[in-house]
Amino acid sequence: MIPSPDMCLSLMEEIGMPEHIRRHSVMVERAADLIAEGWIQSGADLSEDLVRAGALLHDIAKAPCFATGEDHAAKGRDMCLEMGFHEIAEIVGEHVRLRGFQPDGDVLEKEVVFYADKRVNHDAIVSLEKRLADLIERYGRGDDERIERIRKNFDVSRDVERKLFSRLDFRPEDLAGLIDGN
Repeated sequence: MIPSPDMCLSLMEEIGMPEHIRRHSVMVERAADLIAEGWIQSGADLSEDLVRAGALLHDIAKAPCFATGEDHAAKGRDMCLEMGFHEIAEIVGEHVRLRGFQPDGDVLEKEVVFYADKRVNHDAIVSLEKRLADLIERYGRGDDERIERIRKNFDVSRDVERKLFSRLDFRPEDLAGLIDGN
């Protein structure tokens, strides 16, 4: 089952998702939806419903994992499976680390959500570079190995950006203005 946007928002409320994570998730959904719409208009076989639900619920496990130290993407995937949201479980599970990315393959819903999440810092659209700096500051903890893993993951983000914007009629730097204009 693919939860509707209203179901996703109700679920956020029901589980007590903190407001700042909700705002972040809604902005990720807006960015992901804009990108997905562009690809769908160009003939891609993408599910806008999967993109929306995956984006809205990508951080469903973030708050509980603050306390436990668990991987919130893996925990979110498991939560989606438990709730019967099998169609979006992979999207949620790979929103931090994208697996099996194929630069020349079809555009996938999980790539759109992965990328949109990398462009949203708190609840604002920012460049990949600004988001990278924020993640290093918040999660790098001065640990060179951890910082290098974050940087390598952002190399994938740049590759995904090139792929996603190869057929869109707007550029990565236009994303914030397009969303603010809606």
